[in-house]
Amino acid sequence: MATTERIAASLQHSTLAERAGQSVLERIGNTPLLRLERIAKEFPNIEFCAKAEWFNPGGSVKDRPALSMIQAGLANGKLRPGKTIIDATSGNTGIAYAMIGAALGYAVKLCLPDSASPERKRILTAFGAELVITPGDEGTDGAIRRVHEIVAADPESYFYPDQYSNPANWEAHYRTTAREIWEQTGGRVTHFVAALGTSGTFVGTTRRLKELNPAIRCVSLQPDASFHGLEGWKHMATAIRPAIYDDTLADENLQISTEEAYRLVKRLAREEGLLVSPSSAAALLGCFQVAARIPKGEHAVIVTVFADSAAKYLTERFWEEA
Repeated sequence: MATTERIAASLQHSTLAERAGQSVLERIGNTPLLRLERIAKEFPNIEFCAKAEWFNPGGSVKDRPALSMIQAGLANGKLRPGKTIIDATSGNTGIAYAMIGAALGYAVKLCLPDSASPERKRILTAFGAELVITPGDEGTDGAIRRVHEIVAADPESYFYPDQYSNPANWEAHYRTTAREIWEQTGGRVTHFVAALGTSGTFVGTTRRLKELNPAIRCVSLQPDASFHGLEGWKHMATAIRPAIYDDTLADENLQISTEEAYRLVKRLAREEGLLVSPSSAAALLGCFQVAARIPKGEHAVIVTVFADSAAKYLTERFWEEA
């Protein structure tokens, strides 16, 4: 074999070895940006793009803030060997905590509304997390109240990241999600559209994108009612307001229907070949609302976040509905 060929083979082997040796936590982030081609044909002047966050090892966008908050806890000494990671969750952040806790050797205890999908509960149990089930009709607010009670009774036993108040939540998206969107669109992004739950995705990504280009229009999304089926989303007017939420950042806030999101989930599967969650479809509905107001002769690149896939929602009844 010629010298140049041996060098090339050596470099290729080195790259493969590095990939093979990468830890599961190093796979968090750098998710693909998907271009949606068929489902929005009525908007020929608009490029619709979505971050496919189910490519994270824990299966959702929440891997990013969960890792960031745990890293911050390790750095400031609040998370130490022997402590249990505890938080309230609707499912995805809990799955991320459970995965990361297992990888780092920490026990994880989670307060979870009973309304969370059966798939989420099974995944959490598979990772070894201890579940404290709270009333489903109280949503994540009830889970938050239960965490406060548990931690107050024995504060030394727990590391409580508090995803709703921890700045390391939004900072994860400031550092990673915004940068990826900017690079993957070549700086062409004109609109960013995302849901409000903890608000970390919207707050962190918007702050950085506005620094990169103040003209980017950033639109936040909420459910159109206090009782809804969009797991992880918050109806801010009636919910416990996350401390990290900054309502001055959004250029506009739109309300999204759960029922319309359910219908769009099925369209995405059958027209784009994408099995996504109701919350992902709801995010795309928000993009459609934004696109409908853009003049026909004006080009735009609208980017949103598909928080997770349909894998945790396949037992939902809406799949069988006409």
